[in-house]
Amino acid sequence: MDTLTRLEATIAQRLTASPETSYVAKLHSKGLAKIAQKLGEEATETVIAALAGDEKELVGEAADLLFHLMVLLAEKGVPLEAVLAELDRREGTSGIAEKAARTE
Repeated sequence: MDTLTRLEATIAQRLTASPETSYVAKLHSKGLAKIAQKLGEEATETVIAALAGDEKELVGEAADLLFHLMVLLAEKGVPLEAVLAELDRREGTSGIAEKAARTE
């Protein structure tokens, strides 16, 4: 978990950096729609890597996916802790039961 916490802090710091020197700042300067698009691209690449069966590629794409998700969360002002708290809340609950509770 320390890795994600450090990454969250780095992303927060780089949001205000120069887009010429920081990829996070460059994404931020292009806005939420671009960040969301990039997250979608990374999700697709992760699925493709999973289906291709190459573990090294899957690991790389999963890292890209997590990174871009965290950039999106930072852009929206949602702390990682809020996502982790939601996962904690769901722990021990059947995924089927949890999903059914959301649709009621």
